[in-house]
Amino acid sequence: QVQLVESGGGLVQAGGSLRLSCAASESLSSIHAMAWYRQPPGKQRGLVAALTRGGVTNYADSVKGRFTISRDNTKNTVYLQMTSLKPEDTAVYYCAASRTYGTSYGYWGQGTQVTVSS
Repeated sequence: QVQLVESGGGLVQAGGSLRLSCAASESLSSIHAMAWYRQPPGKQRGLVAALTRGGVTNYADSVKGRFTISRDNTKNTVYLQMTSLKPEDTAVYYCAASRTYGTSYGYWGQGTQVTVSS
């Protein structure tokens, strides 16, 4: 059972930056992929960015060039650096883990709210 704890959300003005953190309860080397999802108000949850154990990244088109997913294996932590934030980035952001290649993201954090004011 992988436990994930997000932090770093908050209120920021449009054009600003935030860094989200996701601390995992076990070594990232034992996890195939980590990802950030978000759920805007009244909308479905969708993928923002993903990072595999091998270092492959994947981003939603809406955040390419603005968001960066990274990890610190010494801290078992994954980050989402968000820059040039827009009001439409407002959402609850969730960290997720997929332990094995070919399986879905079966482990989720509790979510952290990001609100971008115009």
